[in-house]
Amino acid sequence: MITGSLRSQVDRIWDAFWSGGISNSMTVIEQFTYLLFLKQLDDRQAAVDFQRSLGVEAEDVIPVENQDLRWRNLMQIADGAERREIITTQVFPFLREGLGSDGFARHMRNATFGIDNAATLLTVMDLIDALKFPNKDMGGDLYEYMLSKLAASGTNGQFRTVSHIIDLMVNLMRPKPTEKVIDPASGTAGFLVGAAEWTKENHEKDLLDPRVREAFYNDGLTGFDFDSVMVRIAAMNMFMHGFTDPNISYQDSLQQLDPKHIEAYDVVLANPPFAGSIDATSMDPALSELFSSKKTELLFVARFLQLLKPGGRAAVIVPEGVLFGSSRAHKALRKHLIDDQRLDAVIKLPSGTFKPYSGVSTAILCFTRTDHGETDNVWFYEVKADGFSLDDKRTPLLNAHLLGPRPTDREPDPEVIGDKPATVQLTPEQHERNNLPDVLARWSDRNTTELDRARIEQSFAVPVDEIREAEYDLSMNRFKEIVFESEDIRAPLDILEEIQTLDIQIKSSIDNLERLLRGEK
Repeated sequence: MITGSLRSQVDRIWDAFWSGGISNSMTVIEQFTYLLFLKQLDDRQAAVDFQRSLGVEAEDVIPVENQDLRWRNLMQIADGAERREIITTQVFPFLREGLGSDGFARHMRNATFGIDNAATLLTVMDLIDALKFPNKDMGGDLYEYMLSKLAASGTNGQFRTVSHIIDLMVNLMRPKPTEKVIDPASGTAGFLVGAAEWTKENHEKDLLDPRVREAFYNDGLTGFDFDSVMVRIAAMNMFMHGFTDPNISYQDSLQQLDPKHIEAYDVVLANPPFAGSIDATSMDPALSELFSSKKTELLFVARFLQLLKPGGRAAVIVPEGVLFGSSRAHKALRKHLIDDQRLDAVIKLPSGTFKPYSGVSTAILCFTRTDHGETDNVWFYEVKADGFSLDDKRTPLLNAHLLGPRPTDREPDPEVIGDKPATVQLTPEQHERNNLPDVLARWSDRNTTELDRARIEQSFAVPVDEIREAEYDLSMNRFKEIVFESEDIRAPLDILEEIQTLDIQIKSSIDNLERLLRGEK
């Protein structure tokens, strides 16, 4: 999440684009990302150069013949017109060639440089050169903040999932390097990057096997999106995380898919757009097999089930209406998840989670495709605090190392390769500001100790028969018990008597004051 000085730096870059005549917000995002990508390519090549200086073999990110196109060399060109000419005629053709990867070239085919003003180019590149962008999702945080400036962001259902919620959902699913993960509404590839980083961190030894590593990087992560700009940004994001041929496709997931994707994935991680309804003529007819609806939030859940292999699992964000909607389609979907699949959890998120783009109430649904039921209990958790203020500013409430689902005792040292601070348990006061570590801890106990939790707690389990009796309503408040504290209430006549006594005292004080003002004793 972009906050503080980093937000101010990004604002200055935004202003520089606008001052240079680039006023289309998506154009700003795209051009900004291209330049940031160039800078990060240079940073990766610098890391390769450092490894070689230590005698470690490493493959160039930027081929030898293109070293003059590195960011640091472009920054040495003081003349703006000359720098722009080189970027237009040499750098972008180099990017469109895909850095040696045919797959990456496919995504960059239509990339065009759109900064015509030489002075604007110099200003923007100077500002980006000073920018420190530590988050692992290179384009994601940029997109998250920039999207808040788009007038349409609150109406087209398009907003990025914040990184700490991505981390929570990835930790819930715990993907393995031998599993295939898909996000059918991938945006900037935040979920895919999160899954990749988690897998690399937790399965380092498994990835030493050449066959496992090759399958993971070539076929382990897949993303679809119907926004061509986002597909390109996602491809650059994945490339920067080691996926030289990213499986990111320009595809509307609710339209007909290549059959190879059906029942092909072990894990679905997604936050699909909630744009309302879809034109039935453009929808895949296979989606109507479960129920008849044009609501995208319902159709996406049906699509997730089709993409999963039997035994595959999902953690997806849905608007809260999916949990209690009274339409026939809403009820049919919930019944199917509970009776025919396995609904594992409903995690209610605070209504401010997606501010400033949207104030809609949402929840994370966790389910497993079984095709024969197995739902015994559904685990509920109400997240009351996610580590940030729930207003439009979304200000961090704790130090950065205490945010997210796995807090640590300190920030990692960027100067120490592989530095891994120790995880810590939050204090009760810190938990009040960040519930995510507690979600993760209690998720692991959802089939054991959580079964005995009282309904007045922040989390508890509900037997499936009780949910059926409630006509498959999944709103947490339906099952939560409210405890009223008894209070001693005074008798009304006693209160009236006290008021009358006070009136007499007030009248006496006023009479005394009047006598003093008249000079009477």
